[in-house]
Amino acid sequence: MELQCKVQNYDWGKLGLDSTVAKLLSSAHPDIAIDPSKAYAELWMGTHPNGPSMIIERGVLLSEYIKDNLDAIGPEVRKKFGVTVPFLFKILSIRKALSIQAHPKKEHAEELHKNFPDMYKDPNHKPELAIALTPFEALCGFRPLVEIQNFLKKLPEVANMLSKESIDNFLAQQEQGDSQIVLKPVFHSLMTSDKTVVASTLKALLERLEKEDVPTQSSLLYPLLKRLHNDFPGDVGCLSPYFMNYMLLNPGQAIFLKPNLPHAYLSGDCVECMACSDNVVRAGLTPKHIDVPTLVDMLDYSSYAQEQLLFNPQLEDCNSCVWRPPVPDFAVVRIKVESGDSYNTQNRSSPSLIIITSGQGEACDTEPVAAKPGVVIFLKASRQLTLTPAEGHHLEVYQAICNV
Repeated sequence: MELQCKVQNYDWGKLGLDSTVAKLLSSAHPDIAIDPSKAYAELWMGTHPNGPSMIIERGVLLSEYIKDNLDAIGPEVRKKFGVTVPFLFKILSIRKALSIQAHPKKEHAEELHKNFPDMYKDPNHKPELAIALTPFEALCGFRPLVEIQNFLKKLPEVANMLSKESIDNFLAQQEQGDSQIVLKPVFHSLMTSDKTVVASTLKALLERLEKEDVPTQSSLLYPLLKRLHNDFPGDVGCLSPYFMNYMLLNPGQAIFLKPNLPHAYLSGDCVECMACSDNVVRAGLTPKHIDVPTLVDMLDYSSYAQEQLLFNPQLEDCNSCVWRPPVPDFAVVRIKVESGDSYNTQNRSSPSLIIITSGQGEACDTEPVAAKPGVVIFLKASRQLTLTPAEGHHLEVYQAICNV
């Protein structure tokens, strides 16, 4: 069943047809005009009330359809999650940084929702997986301690902003020390710094780095600092790359954002899948509400090397691989079918949301659908979709499923 899905025009999205979201929308629905000055940030696939998908041929919301067709969800998913699609599937196209944020654990999400329902809208956790479609930049997890120490030694402007006690303890710490104990006071001091001090520190740092040679600028992340500051002048989040891993993902590489892991997407296009939630605790690079006490308290202060943060798929067969996070809410399958071939998706006990990202051909469940980029299909539990590329073409699709 083909779906009409909701586009979100958030300010940070890529503009017009620079956006993969807009390209997919335009390809699947040529009658929709793309505005070159408008941001096309996210395509939402699923039943989340802020962007529900509709079954085109029936003119009915997917959320309504499954209430009347329990077989679409399947007994295993119903037993675990009830009558719902428990994940939200997205395409993101990012022009400028999203906020530095983390997502609470399930119990913490329930507590935040109960105590601050206006700020934390639902009681669900929000683990998420991002798979790069184009070169993709992100900040993710705290760096190894020695890297942060080196930055603070070379950036006295930043070190002088922070409480002397926290910095002295931190710089005296050996690499094998407990980052949870020594890093939290430093990060707390950073995040609670006076706004005028942050702004003047950023100004002084940018002025100094501007005069350095290119290798020094590169090693001290000047190009990134300058770009973040242009978009978010005076924002404490501009300094976060000195504390968090700056990652450049190639297409097909992925990161899994477990609860309490600090992160921020900076640029590029990705497939994203998450638990069906909108729970975010923000810390910077945003005009939205920042909840510093909650964030500083909940964060995972472990140090990560970049390779620890890459999340690799498992091969399922010669056409497909699957990213299976350690949560029951979702997994994502990538399927590629070459010209002259045909492929039946694996029989899953879960409902699926499937988006064609490249190629041309046909997708058939009970009725054939023209398969082209941007076409989104809902597949009932225990059903298979036959993918047949057109002559001389391939098909590449991403399929979100429950991880049960």
